[in-house]
Amino acid sequence: MENPQIIVNFKTYANATGFNALNLARIVEKVGKDTGVIIGVAVQAVDLSRVVENTNIPVFGQHFDAASDGAYTGHIAPHGLKNHGAHGSLLNHSEKRISIDDIEEAIDVGRREGLFIIACADTAYTGKAISELDPHMIAVEPPELIGGDVSVCTAKPQIVTDAVAMIGGDRLLIGAGIKNREDVKSAVKAGVRGVLVASGITRAYDPESALREMALGILDGLKG
Repeated sequence: MENPQIIVNFKTYANATGFNALNLARIVEKVGKDTGVIIGVAVQAVDLSRVVENTNIPVFGQHFDAASDGAYTGHIAPHGLKNHGAHGSLLNHSEKRISIDDIEEAIDVGRREGLFIIACADTAYTGKAISELDPHMIAVEPPELIGGDVSVCTAKPQIVTDAVAMIGGDRLLIGAGIKNREDVKSAVKAGVRGVLVASGITRAYDPESALREMALGILDGLKG
């Protein structure tokens, strides 16, 4: 599969949990088919099987640990995600931060299990350091803008240009405050592969329309 262009992080919102998670994932599937944009979802571990079995989209976990077969009670093992059909997982999201040593170990174990790993970073500089540990993609999200109404592309455009220069655009997702078509277009025009979004979709009055606008933003950005 090509690197995703949009990842919708369901977090633990009630309207993106359980059967609601499946309903939202089906909306994501529909928009992806209609637009041709590669859109994946990051769901809670408890919702993985349901979403995987009833959609045909890339499904990611939201976190995993460097846990192999054995005595790791309470951990989320990468082989467990893979056995439930996950395409991959986020790692080191700002709401589930881990140490650089743990990131390195998790990437190593996760790659051996065949997970597609999107490692998150709070700055371009951190993203550059994590990229040297060889995840498949990096998602740069300034935590102070996550869930807000102002896009990183508007508030801190230098982060976007720095991240592209340091990490390389095709491996890069940008997130934090991404809410509309123009936000996404600006990110893609700056050279990133795509965006990591959450509340802009999960808390939207009309998630399908909101996601469709973001997908069109990807296509707008690719036109130059």
